[in-house]
Amino acid sequence: MIVAGFGFRSGAHVDSLRNALELQAIAPDCLATAAAKADAAPFAGLARALGLPVVAVQVDTLRQQPVQTHSAASHANYDTGSVAEAAALAAAGPGARLLAARVISHDRLATCAIAIGDAT
Repeated sequence: MIVAGFGFRSGAHVDSLRNALELQAIAPDCLATAAAKADAAPFAGLARALGLPVVAVQVDTLRQQPVQTHSAASHANYDTGSVAEAAALAAAGPGARLLAARVISHDRLATCAIAIGDAT
């Protein structure tokens, strides 16, 4: 399974998330983010528009993931270097690996990382 993990600021729009995903140029099987953000309008809107399922990842699970990049905002709010990378890895399941580290949308309001794993 290929998972697109997202991190995003409160001012992000659907277009912010869509742009970050487009920069990855990989079609995911599902989308993932921190549980606290899973119902946010931009994220839910992107999932609906793409017809993809959503995985909401709990904070304690995000913290356990071995991320490659580091954001001060992610550290301050979630105690992880990258919510996007951690969410993608967690949702892809045990033994998952990043296909692409996080990228930042052009408006700098959203990030997206891609992981692959055996989660079903």
